[in-house]
Amino acid sequence: MLLLRDWLRFYEDNYVCVGKLIGRFYKENGEPTPALILAEATMAQGVLAREIKNQQKQQFPACNSEWSAASAGRFWCSPQSGGVTRDWTGVPRKLYQPGRKKPRCVCVRTTGPPTDQTTSGSHGDRGDLDNPNLQEYSGCPLLASSCIVQD
Repeated sequence: MLLLRDWLRFYEDNYVCVGKLIGRFYKENGEPTPALILAEATMAQGVLAREIKNQQKQQFPACNSEWSAASAGRFWCSPQSGGVTRDWTGVPRKLYQPGRKKPRCVCVRTTGPPTDQTTSGSHGDRGDLDNPNLQEYSGCPLLASSCIVQD
């Protein structure tokens, strides 16, 4: 539905509306049908889901990685990893997400308050390291920005 919404926005921004087609989405008097109301609600849910995904990508950008048949794989974090430019480097961690069978490697901020902390209470200056959906990679030093794949 997001693709349909994006297509619709393109046409709304670039073309002049000359009328409405009577049928599934509009009645003869131009009023929306229940099908249009449902489609718009579904699009709104898609927009919200996209925003949440973008926020998560900012909080937990993907690790950089390299693999070779000749040597063990390596993953690392940099200020631009995962396509997200930021002012911190972070450390690699496994992020477990509901509905996914396997974790993914993400870069985690190690200083300041947790991202989701809205109050100015004590936070221990550990960034997002205490997020319950994260797990350390075995054999990787706790605050290393680069690790050799071992598990």
